[in-house]
Amino acid sequence: MTHQVHAFEPPERFVAGTVGPPGERAFYLQARGGGRLVSVALEKVQVSLLAEKLEELLTEAQRRFGVDLPELAPVIGDNEPLDTPVDEEFRVGTLGLAFDVDTATVVIEAIAAGEVEPEVELGDEDDEDEDDDEDEEPDEDLDRLRVRLTPQATRQFIERARRVVNAGRPPCPLCGQPLDPAGHLCPRHNGYHR
Repeated sequence: MTHQVHAFEPPERFVAGTVGPPGERAFYLQARGGGRLVSVALEKVQVSLLAEKLEELLTEAQRRFGVDLPELAPVIGDNEPLDTPVDEEFRVGTLGLAFDVDTATVVIEAIAAGEVEPEVELGDEDDEDEDDDEDEEPDEDLDRLRVRLTPQATRQFIERARRVVNAGRPPCPLCGQPLDPAGHLCPRHNGYHR
């Protein structure tokens, strides 16, 4: 079976976003460019972890390769909703990250869910030659979304992803579980509505 590689190097827009009301949100990564629009579904925890690992990757790129990182922008960047139609190409199982030293860009690869557990890989493309014998391309027959971003665009993606993750239902001040509009059964109140 053939697989598709949706490559955006670079995209016109690459964002994390949601569809649906808090508590029932579906999370997506969406890339737009060259007249194409690709949306892939993933879990909230994957979006949160992706933002965290991208921040670590930028910090490591600065430390190891002297990459100039943009300052944290006080101005809110792209806060627009996802482009429509939001048609899910596939559900993400694996996220791969790399820093390309030659072009000073971050490469994000979202691979369709297969039979393996979802994971996030953190690596550098410049180590590619050393590991060719050991690391076969995982899930070669699965669809993937590949995006190449500048450090500035990566920083903007991180900020938006964090806003999207934090925009859900507020946590209960006692137990930390999400509060529904009608409240919830708080274990700290022995099952009484809060």
